[in-house]
Amino acid sequence: MSLRCGIVGLPNVGKSTLFNALSAAGAEAANYPFCTIEPNVGVVPVPDERLKRLAELVRPARVTPATVEIVDIAGLVRGASRGEGLGNQFLAHIREVDAILHVVRCFEDPNVVHVEGRIDPRADIETVHTELVLKDLETVERRLERVGKAARVGDKRARPELELLERLRAHLDAGSPVRTFPATGEEKALLEPLFLLTAKPVLYVANVAESDLPNGGPLVEVVREIAAQEGAEVLVICAELEAQIARLPESERALFLQAMGLRESGLDRLVRAAYGLLGLITFFTVGPREVRAWTITRGTRAQQAAGRIHSDMERGFIRAEVMRFEDYDRLGSEQAVREAGLLRIEGRDYEVQDGDILYIRFNV
Repeated sequence: MSLRCGIVGLPNVGKSTLFNALSAAGAEAANYPFCTIEPNVGVVPVPDERLKRLAELVRPARVTPATVEIVDIAGLVRGASRGEGLGNQFLAHIREVDAILHVVRCFEDPNVVHVEGRIDPRADIETVHTELVLKDLETVERRLERVGKAARVGDKRARPELELLERLRAHLDAGSPVRTFPATGEEKALLEPLFLLTAKPVLYVANVAESDLPNGGPLVEVVREIAAQEGAEVLVICAELEAQIARLPESERALFLQAMGLRESGLDRLVRAAYGLLGLITFFTVGPREVRAWTITRGTRAQQAAGRIHSDMERGFIRAEVMRFEDYDRLGSEQAVREAGLLRIEGRDYEVQDGDILYIRFNV
């Protein structure tokens, strides 16, 4: 399970700089190098200090992190919902991602021309927001036409969906995204096949000048205000600085960050935030051949988690032997955890927790 995030924004806001920085940073990763699936798609490891610590303790032959797919989506311009610029390509690529990383320009630079001729984060966000809402409105109206016909000929099953779509159309007409639309779980399931663009979770990435790190300048406050209205988060980053850090040898990056007064790179924070945007968590498997991080959705049961490792484990599941990372880290080995009585036996319905170390017992 790899989370697929699309980097979205107007032209010249720093999307490609950010994507290229992720590319360069990933290329330095010893065990899971950045790899390009398509010209504009890359896979990067999710930074996790717990995985590093387990590798130090076990010294396995291989270490495999969880990953995130990053898609560098074409820059949007006003009128994209009507096909302006690369609008159709832009919107099609957004449909294929699970979450949106909306990069907003929050820096002044006369050498980097803004597509609208001014630096205005609020207007930039509204341009992207409006185009996505308009496209969703078009999708909903097409569906309304079909469902309305079914309701008029007496299809009682169409009535609940018709009422739902009429409410949603009014919500979109008011300029509000689908992710803020009040709906029950059953209603959300009815809307899923529409693949609505503004239903996707969003993380705002405020691209600032180096001098405005770490908290950002006054332009970022505008982004925070808009994000707060949606219940979204804002990550402050300097894409140009991240590109410089990514080009350094891995051994020099920590010293550079320390000199800048930063605890970690913005890219690490970005990848982790992207990973968490859809409520994903990590469990580990540990052994001399491999220490590995596995991605699951929060709330996944032990038997389904076993299926992430191998389908045979899910079919023949007997039990899961579970250790907490904190206990393993403190005591230093599986044997020590067992001797301390801290290894638990859990059944198929156990809800796996973030950081659990699992050993699956199963019948072949």
